[in-house]
Amino acid sequence: MHHANELKPNTFFIEVSKSGIPEVDGLFVPSTSPPIKSESGTESSLGYWNGKMAWDRADGKSSRSPSISYSNTYRSWRISRLDGHLAYDLVCEDELPPVDRVWHVYKKGIPPAPEIVLHYSDPRLPCPRANVVFVLGGPGTGKGTMCELAELQLGWTHLSTGVLLRSELMAGGANAKVIERCLADGQLVPNEIVVTLLQQAIERKIRTTGKKNFLLDGFPRSLTNLDGWYEIFGREAELPKMLYMDCPYEVLEKRIMGRAKYTGRSDDNLESMKLRIETFKAETLPTVELFRSQDKCVEIDTSVDRQSVFKQVAKHLSEHTDKALVDSPLSERAEILLGIRPYPKPGN
Repeated sequence: MHHANELKPNTFFIEVSKSGIPEVDGLFVPSTSPPIKSESGTESSLGYWNGKMAWDRADGKSSRSPSISYSNTYRSWRISRLDGHLAYDLVCEDELPPVDRVWHVYKKGIPPAPEIVLHYSDPRLPCPRANVVFVLGGPGTGKGTMCELAELQLGWTHLSTGVLLRSELMAGGANAKVIERCLADGQLVPNEIVVTLLQQAIERKIRTTGKKNFLLDGFPRSLTNLDGWYEIFGREAELPKMLYMDCPYEVLEKRIMGRAKYTGRSDDNLESMKLRIETFKAETLPTVELFRSQDKCVEIDTSVDRQSVFKQVAKHLSEHTDKALVDSPLSERAEILLGIRPYPKPGN
């Protein structure tokens, strides 16, 4: 049996939508129900029921408390109507109501089953502040690889503006037509769109996972980009730290020509590389200089082996990284990225 002093506070909020039942759809807040014995004889604690976290309706009209709870008897999570009748259930032993599986529609439910979103903070309040680090570097410097490693091994969230723009385009979002036109014409997507997508991705990640550490890969590419950042986050916001990946030209040339044999990328050739480097110098280096002048730029030499580079990246992110993650063994994917393990052959 769980005792109150053994349980961490229930600080999660659950949003239920598209159930077709008005009294079920809505925001559920951590239960404030006083301790009571459940049908299986387990005594509840504040915010808990049957040893697992539990929720009441935010409007306080629930006649059954809690209305999202776990049943030890049926080994299932249950969503009940305000009249107490079971509407949806999901057999499992997860510590929290699952958000990645389809719930079963019970007798008093209406198909299809609702969508469940778990919030790590109250969605009615401003989003908790993110810890952002900008990551810049010319083509071939390995910034994407280092960001992926930091995500895999250190728990940081890797956000790429290019990926966000392509996702918005494929999803047919509100700005899809503008993005498509800009890409087709070879123009830069307006700052407002780029930074808004970043802001939305950051807030979504914080609210639904509780993670607050972010690496922004390839942003800001220009001082104009940085202006767009200030317009969204405010001029009074503290300038984030920047990791600047630097590498001599001759090493970049050898590296890009080497990977051209395997990637099939149309821009992995000497002519494209020179053009991209010139563009980087003209548009992005002034941004790097600004961060240097404000003592916000950490320069990392990526001409050395990848393991040494990652050690430097991990060191500069350590202040905000869970020590348990820092000390955790390398995953198979991380070993491949670091060159410790060979890439699997096609078909394996």
